[in-house]
Amino acid sequence: MNPADAPSPHMDPDTFRTLGHQAIDWIADYWQHLADHPVAPPVEPGSIRAQLPSAPPEHGEDFPALLADLERIVLPGLLHWQHPRFFGYFPANASGPAVLAELLSAGLGVQGMNWSTSPACTEVEQQMLDWFVQLLGLPAHFRGTGVIQDTASSALLVALLTALHRASGGRTRDHGTDGHRYRVYLTRETHSAAAKAAVITGLGLRALHDVATDADGAMDAADLETCIRADRAAGATPLMVVATRGTTSRLSFDALDAIGPVCRRHGVWLHVDAAYAGVAAICDELRWVGDGVHHADSYCTNPHKWLLTNFDCDLLWVTAPEALVGALSVLPEYLRNPASASGRVTDYRHWQVPLGRRFRALKLWSVVRWYGAEGLRAHIRTGVRHARLFAGLLRTDPRFTLLAPPVLGLVTFRLNASDVANRGLLDTVNTEGTTFLTHSEKNGTYFLRFATGGTFTEDRHVHEAWRALRKAASAGDEGEQGAAMTSR
Repeated sequence: MNPADAPSPHMDPDTFRTLGHQAIDWIADYWQHLADHPVAPPVEPGSIRAQLPSAPPEHGEDFPALLADLERIVLPGLLHWQHPRFFGYFPANASGPAVLAELLSAGLGVQGMNWSTSPACTEVEQQMLDWFVQLLGLPAHFRGTGVIQDTASSALLVALLTALHRASGGRTRDHGTDGHRYRVYLTRETHSAAAKAAVITGLGLRALHDVATDADGAMDAADLETCIRADRAAGATPLMVVATRGTTSRLSFDALDAIGPVCRRHGVWLHVDAAYAGVAAICDELRWVGDGVHHADSYCTNPHKWLLTNFDCDLLWVTAPEALVGALSVLPEYLRNPASASGRVTDYRHWQVPLGRRFRALKLWSVVRWYGAEGLRAHIRTGVRHARLFAGLLRTDPRFTLLAPPVLGLVTFRLNASDVANRGLLDTVNTEGTTFLTHSEKNGTYFLRFATGGTFTEDRHVHEAWRALRKAASAGDEGEQGAAMTSR
């Protein structure tokens, strides 16, 4: 057969249309019946891979065969993050309009690295970032300074690179740190992404300087001042402060109005990480999460956590975009074009580490247009209400203690027993499969975290989680009594 006469291996539009309907139906059925699945997979390491062929297929297979294996092999091995009784970590919620827009983005398949490579990709993104300046009540000077990153970890890395460029007068582009000592200030509550960013940039972990915290886990501005002065006296350059509005472990909030003036006084870059909590500022009564953000040199928050926009989508504002572009701009001949040379456009490839860019703004646009600001506010308020509901249930059982009143959508608590008993409680709850929680520690004390905000979570799911927790606690009580009897 003449190769030119061979049938095309590509999926034609009519077949794509038919199979696309099947895929959408599969997702819709998955969402509809999510509550029937155990939240966490009861599988052993290696059991999923063992069901996969040892070699790839030589000949193509029908797409329905993939859907069948998705149901048979993959689905039983998933931790269901969209489950209505998933209360672990922080939410990573998806929604119909976001998923549909993700499909459209994939179908368009554009690369938004330069304005010229897809002007609409850049300009829709610019408008979305400016919309969120309005929606979140951010300072007006943030307009025109925003970019979508994949995650808050990337946002922090980009901010650190920008701070290095500014502090070194651009020398780090050619010579790296060149043996110069820089310092990055954080607390034990700061996300681990800060340490990773220090490693990636070549500063190393030795560049990190721990600042003391108060009883609530917030950075102590007075100790920050002391640390900066001591480092400068020792010949090091204070580079960046990583402040957090809503830490991962227990939602501590660093006081930017106290930290900001310290940074300004010493010429230190202030990066503010509000990955989870920042989007809550869309509600007027929760605008306090952004208190003091006008001090920030860079600020980020994640719609992909609590604002119904599926992973990944981080919003980063850098108030000195010229320093950001200076830090990351590399211009080979094959990327030169008249639009970029004109200086009238933004090329977002200079605002991130990778060259290529997906059309993430499309799903953000879809979510805002479907829900409207009022719908997004309603979702945030539901998550806050669910946290208060769960905290109220905890207060009815003397076996449990709240570590603090609920904050936004997070409840921190523990069983009035040993750390071993609390670990056992969490393991029992998660293994049983009715619900899923995670843990952390405070000053060496183990505690449990209950994080609300799921797209499909209703009041009844909070009550079901509470019943599962009480059942596990009761089983633990019986176990301890049995052990006591045996020891006698």
